[in-house]
Amino acid sequence: MTDILLIALFALGGAACAGVLGAGVLRLVRHRSVAVSLTVVAAVTVTAMLAGTLAVAQAMFLSPHDLGVVTLVAAMAAVVSLATALLLGRWVVARSRELFLAARDFGDGGSFAAPPGQTTAELDALSRELAATSAKLAASRERERALEASRRELVAWISHDLRTPLAGLRAMSEALEDGMAADPARYHRQIRTEVERLNSMVGDLFELSRIHAGALSLTPSRMSVYDLVGDALSGVDPLAREHGVRLVGETVERVPVEVDGKEMTRVLANLLINAIRHTPADGTVAIAAERQAGAVVLSVTDGCGGIASEDLPRVFDTGWRGTTARTPPAGAGLGLAIVRGIVEAHSGHASVHNVPGGCRFVVTLPLTV
Repeated sequence: MTDILLIALFALGGAACAGVLGAGVLRLVRHRSVAVSLTVVAAVTVTAMLAGTLAVAQAMFLSPHDLGVVTLVAAMAAVVSLATALLLGRWVVARSRELFLAARDFGDGGSFAAPPGQTTAELDALSRELAATSAKLAASRERERALEASRRELVAWISHDLRTPLAGLRAMSEALEDGMAADPARYHRQIRTEVERLNSMVGDLFELSRIHAGALSLTPSRMSVYDLVGDALSGVDPLAREHGVRLVGETVERVPVEVDGKEMTRVLANLLINAIRHTPADGTVAIAAERQAGAVVLSVTDGCGGIASEDLPRVFDTGWRGTTARTPPAGAGLGLAIVRGIVEAHSGHASVHNVPGGCRFVVTLPLTV
């Protein structure tokens, strides 16, 4: 029993010495390639086995011939093991090299495609993560391109919308200054109207900038959807009368919600004004609110004739105005973008779809228990 313990101690000592030496070497080359690290690991493993074996053989006081035979056998086994480890290591490194090249391609703006063939579980998991990251980057690039396009479109529309009233204001002010205005009171009323329109446009831009910057501050309170709808209908009733449009709000449940009353009233007002402007005279704009599956669903249905299917995904984009038939004379394409921003700030969702004779805007808000 003592001999066996001594043999074990000698084997452990020889292997431990080789292991400690290998750990030092591995620490020195930790900044090198994976191939170098794998080579060191393989060499340390084989060297530890060889050192343990030779230490035991030396301690057993074998004859020189027997010791030479044991040393030769151990050395040959070490050489074969080391060569096998190096070949397998080169295969792993080759797979990692292919993965590196594939990752570099999608980092340069392309898409990631995992190299063909089988690989280790770790590299396979890394390939899946890189593929998922590549898909997310592609979606992000697409959103960035769409956002940049909408910004360019918004700048073009705003420039046009500002140039026209500013030119009119300049002409009217020059006419008043030169005493050429036949009806100064009318000019003053027109100037006031244009200034109010410009002020509304600047206010929308400021609101949209707060939404995009995440600086929209909400003051939520518990209130009834019925009251929100009532306030919104009262605010747009004069506009509906002017356009000859009927407002219908009969299907409105008294459902409690936790919202910022001022901002949510603005959402409903924007949707109603948009619907009134695009509904022909003698048409109907209906607003409804009901409880559905743990949420409050508000909808505004108009008689605009519908929106082209290819335009539906862009309705809430900044600066989108659609076709000429749906373009309000004083709009800058910001109202619906503001609607979506405010609704999403309330953890809700805004959508639109066509219905017979028009379209329906739907706002879904979390239900207050």
